[in-house]
Parts: sequence; C-alpha cells; structure tokens
Amino acid sequence: MFPPIISTTELRELLGQNGVIVVDARAAAGHGEAFRETHLKGALPVDLDNELSNVKDPAHGGRHPLPDIKSFGAVLGAMGITPGSHVVVYDDKQGANAASRFWWMLKAVGHEKAQVLNGGLQAAVAAGLPMESGMHSPVPVKDYPVSGWLLPVVSIETVEERVKDKEWLVIDVRDPRRYSGETEPIDLIAGHIPGAVNIPLTDNLDSDGQFKSPQALAVLYGAALEGRPASQVIVHCGSGVTACHSILAMAAGGLEIPALYVGSWSEWSRTNRPVGTGNA
Repeated sequence: MFPPIISTTELRELLGQNGVIVVDARAAAGHGEAFRETHLKGALPVDLDNELSNVKDPAHGGRHPLPDIKSFGAVLGAMGITPGSHVVVYDDKQGANAASRFWWMLKAVGHEKAQVLNGGLQAAVAAGLPMESGMHSPVPVKDYPVSGWLLPVVSIETVEERVKDKEWLVIDVRDPRRYSGETEPIDLIAGHIPGAVNIPLTDNLDSDGQFKSPQALAVLYGAALEGRPASQVIVHCGSGVTACHSILAMAAGGLEIPALYVGSWSEWSRTNRPVGTGNA
C-alpha cells in the first residue's frame, strides 16, 4: 500500500518533479486570502465548502456532505490531477482541516498516489521548504475518470442500527468535551451518538503535532478495535471532515479503511434522535 503520510524530507525530494501536485487544503485556501499570502511553492488551493462538499441542509447529510462524484472528477481535472499524479496535500491543522478529507476522497475514487504532509504547513515552514505568495493557474486536464465512491460510506439509518450492535464499533473523533456534551461550538445540540466511543483525533498525534509512528497507531487502533475487522467499524466527527484524520491514521497503522459516516454529529443532532452525554 502506498504510504498515506509523507514527511517534509520526502516531499523536498519530490518538489518540482513531473506528475507531482501539491495541494493546499487550509480552511481559507480556496477563498484565496491565506493562500495568496503564503503557500508551498507550486501548491494549488482546494476549497472544502465549494469543491469537497455539496453544502445543503445539515439535517440531511450534515454540514459537509460529499459532492456529486462527477463534480469531484471535474474538480480534479481542473486541478490537473490524473490517475497517475502523485498528490501531496497539506493544511495548517495537522491534517484535520481538510487535508485528510481530500486524501480520503482521492482514495475513494481509486487514486493510488495520495499522501498527507506530516505536520502540515507549519512543518513545511520549519523545514525550510520553498514558499511563495500570490496565485497561479493549474494546467487543467480532462475530468478524472470516476464511477462512484469506492470506500465504505454509511447512512444515518445504518449508524442508528449498528451502534446498538456490540459486534460493531462506532468511533467519535471529536474533542472529549464536545463528546461529553460540556461544550458545542458549532452544532445546535451538545453530546454524542449513544453507544459511540470517543477516540479523539488528537490521540493520532505526538507532542510535536506529528502523526505517531505506524507502529504506535497500529497499537492504538488495534486495542480500540478489540479484534473487530475494519468492515465492522464506523468513524464520524462533527461533519465528516476530521473523521478522515483518524481513518488516515488507521491506514498509516496498516489497518484496512473503515466506513465513514459523512453526516456525523451535524446531521444526527438535527434529527430528533437520542443524545448521549458524559463519558459513556
């Protein structure tokens, strides 16, 4: 399997090579302001709301539902990405902004060479990788060939059923205080899906904000899964974005990719379904 995480040292060797496309997935990158100020040399911006999501009614799909598959194929083509491209994506939240979501979407259309930069923009700056300002246009190609989302995605109805089944594991990757219902800065109701377990995405990172080693991630998720196959695991977050950070971590640890509940808490909490609070 192509390693899902790349170091700044490895990226330095790739920069400028034919077929390598670096993508900036920071929250504001697609809108231009942060991107115009500074970004990795040659990087292209991608916009979470307008290119990686089809934002509608959060009660029906959550705050960041997946876009139409053909629309995503058109986005990739407009960025010059082909099935043979080596894509490296970064953000400024250790992959939790939208870098891991873009990685997941690439893998979900069957793209092989997709990686997230370990440590993100901050690590790139610290490593002295070349930066630039301003904007530049990609060289578009024909739409990326897509046939459907090839990674497992589940509906709210499936989550409602599986979370009651002890053979299944439903993971909530949000901050523990959001999970417990102590605070909710984004969605309308605080709490969690009853029966879901909290494994915060911050557990994927070491004290320097880098992803833990593949061995450490294998231990972390191996213990959490308790022998379950990935086919019996569902991962969610607030809106189907940061959940991809933990899916990425699982893949880095050598585990199979579990199902993503894209609607996540933003959908569940708006549908009059049960709400759990506390740490259980």
